[in-house]
Amino acid sequence: MDSETNKKLPVTDPLKSEGKEKNGSAMTKQGAYAAISYMASAVLLVMFNKAALSSYSFPYANVITLFQMLCSCLFLYVLKFWKIISFTTSEPQNMSNNPARLVSFKTLLHSLPLALSYLLYMLITMESVRAINVPMYTTLRRTTVAFTMIVEYLLTGQKHSLRVVGSVGIIILGAFVAGARDLSFDAYGYAVVFVANICTAVYLASIARIGKSSGLNSFGLMWCNGIICGPILLFWTSIRGDLEAMRNFPFLFSPGFQVVMLLSCIMAFLINYFVFMNTTLNSALTQTICGNLKDLFTIGFGWILFGGLPFDLMNVVGQSLGFFGSCLYAYCKLKGQ
Repeated sequence: MDSETNKKLPVTDPLKSEGKEKNGSAMTKQGAYAAISYMASAVLLVMFNKAALSSYSFPYANVITLFQMLCSCLFLYVLKFWKIISFTTSEPQNMSNNPARLVSFKTLLHSLPLALSYLLYMLITMESVRAINVPMYTTLRRTTVAFTMIVEYLLTGQKHSLRVVGSVGIIILGAFVAGARDLSFDAYGYAVVFVANICTAVYLASIARIGKSSGLNSFGLMWCNGIICGPILLFWTSIRGDLEAMRNFPFLFSPGFQVVMLLSCIMAFLINYFVFMNTTLNSALTQTICGNLKDLFTIGFGWILFGGLPFDLMNVVGQSLGFFGSCLYAYCKLKGQ
């Protein structure tokens, strides 16, 4: 029994994690591991997605998302079948391996708001990228931290210290300084990005809230997301004609393209796992801050690997302010402030 227990991957217990971030408690080692792992997998996912969309000119982003979701469900089922993971913290030993019965219908229904907020977050985010230029998109998306603080308070009663609020203020200031030269007002574009920010904040705050009440761990929440969102996304890509058009993609059977897609699916699985872990062990706000830090590292690696980015003092100052604010937040959490 002990050897079987030791084989299992680390999971988050929402009940035990409840209140860890209340009143400014310090970040645990496991929480720090989750945050760092999220940022590493997120940077790698961006690189593999960019390779598929740019290097191979694959034009169907929704199809990539669908493949990532299907592969995630497949990975979860295989790991569950081999008893490497469980979907709850106290799973019965005689639980069926039938995919239709891994999670009860009642639990699936309970997690429906989380899955729908995840799907809405993905679709609105894609539209926001199309609706506005990249510098302004990056600027406005970083204001998600403010939305997350508000939604966290409304949904879970989460409060933060003045130092944490100050660090968030520095991040937002840095975002607007970085995009100051691109402040061309576009009412529709701005509105879509702010809706995307709200959807992101609701999704992250829902992870902790629904995770605590559903009894599911990170893997269980991921399974419910995939089972609910997968068929909807499959229907969406079908009626848009993306799946049919993909059959004519010239590199579809290229080994290089298939390896990139496989690595993208693996990274998507890992990033979703670490998002749930980071949000449950730490908080939705910590997850958002990690997303900001991830963007800074992605910009840095992109500049080192690909170059071609013009020097802009305002952008550098803004990025530096954002990095300082993120580091200040991390320091406050590590010190329990």
